[in-house]
Amino acid sequence: MAVRGRRIALIAASAALAVASLAAAGCGDDDSSSDTSGGSAGSLSGDIKVDGSSTVGPLTSAAAEAFNAENSDVNITVGTSGTGGGFELFCAGETDISDASRSIKDEEIAACESGGVTYEEFRVASDGITMVTGINSDVGGDNLTIKQLNAIWAPDSKINNWDQIPPAGSFNDVELTLAGPDSQSGTYDFFNETVLGKDANDEVIASRQDYTASADDNVTVRAVQGADGGLGYFGYTYFEENTDTLKDFSVDGIKPTAETITDGTYPLSRPLYIYVSTASLAKPEVTAFVKYYLENAITLADEQQFVPAPQADLDAGLAKLGS
Repeated sequence: MAVRGRRIALIAASAALAVASLAAAGCGDDDSSSDTSGGSAGSLSGDIKVDGSSTVGPLTSAAAEAFNAENSDVNITVGTSGTGGGFELFCAGETDISDASRSIKDEEIAACESGGVTYEEFRVASDGITMVTGINSDVGGDNLTIKQLNAIWAPDSKINNWDQIPPAGSFNDVELTLAGPDSQSGTYDFFNETVLGKDANDEVIASRQDYTASADDNVTVRAVQGADGGLGYFGYTYFEENTDTLKDFSVDGIKPTAETITDGTYPLSRPLYIYVSTASLAKPEVTAFVKYYLENAITLADEQQFVPAPQADLDAGLAKLGS
């Protein structure tokens, strides 16, 4: 993922805070100073393992960097194997926290039950799946409807040119190439459910598979950037990082913005979550980190160009921690 200036600033600030905390400790002040998680600075230690959504991962990494500024003995690792891959690890008891760009599925709930893993769900931000093409692409339009996206991405779709997208005359005669997340991604699941719906067995319909698929959103970025008529999708924050080479589409006439994603009027808006095992919450360092994450979620989201979660949802999460 391309590193944003704001993230560099956040990391630099975190490093400066860490140095300041160590200096204070050297002066014998650590008994009187409190960290942002409510405990004495430097009093926490241990390992916290996080994996899951590549959309949520950067936000969790930013939270970890900031938290470590005053809790340098807590080692937090953040992987991005996709929402589905993250839940596989989480339900096997291999991680403490699972980043997710969708709600946990029934089969994943069953896997956690089988593995003896119980958990709490916390909303940490909002997101809008953003449809993009190259900034110099001349496809002839800047709006796609859900119906058109269905026609393009349906499992039996043969559309390979923008001028084949119904109704006739909507777009120019430009070859259409597709890119997007793979089947381990929560973005893939949410997009398919919203755009393609479910079949007679109440299963989410899987999209056509003749596209560049990857768990790494940077692969989608490069695929779209390198095509005359590329079309791809990923979380809003990835578009924000690449506005110099990509342009977005409105969906059903509504442009993805922080406002339309927060209020839910953008058709492809969604909540973002972390799932935390109750066994891990028994560890002070995990509870402190989750509490810090929620207490600072709006600031972190703003700094990292995410769309903040509603305050009511953050307060509800803190209530689960007894805050």
